[in-house]
Amino acid sequence: MPPTLRTPRLLLDAYTPDDEEDFVALFQDTRVSRWMGDGPAAEADDRALFGRIFSKVYAQDLFDVWAVRRGGRLVGHAEVKRTDAVGGHEIVYALAPEAWGSGLGTELAQALVAYGFDTLGLTEVHATVAAENEASLRLLGRIGFAHVRDVQEDDGGLTRVLTRRAP
Repeated sequence: MPPTLRTPRLLLDAYTPDDEEDFVALFQDTRVSRWMGDGPAAEADDRALFGRIFSKVYAQDLFDVWAVRRGGRLVGHAEVKRTDAVGGHEIVYALAPEAWGSGLGTELAQALVAYGFDTLGLTEVHATVAAENEASLRLLGRIGFAHVRDVQEDDGGLTRVLTRRAP
């Protein structure tokens, strides 16, 4: 189970089985899922993904994955995990559209970066972002990430790899 993290307005803690409906709703919202992994998935696939958080990720302590809460409500998802695509640890985060535009994304990304540096002892953290996801690219640029390379995806899309080095 990941440690609980707190920011001024957010609580990052382990998912509970009661979070399934909110998790599925978040990942079924195409405004969110279009930027996650391979894009929108079937509801059954999102439910299976939620189940794997418990049966695999938490059970085998594979990496840190959190429910992101504000005022007791699930408003997002966050991860810090090692991935071969970047040759290091990547931050992954998503917020529900009602949380957009209020600085919560910046707060969340900064918390994940701090966790990577301070708790995991990383010297750099990475993020992969679809080239069309201008909001996330701007956010990451504001908090010190630099574009290091592009990856051409099998579907023709372009993914930007960004890196932030420890101070």
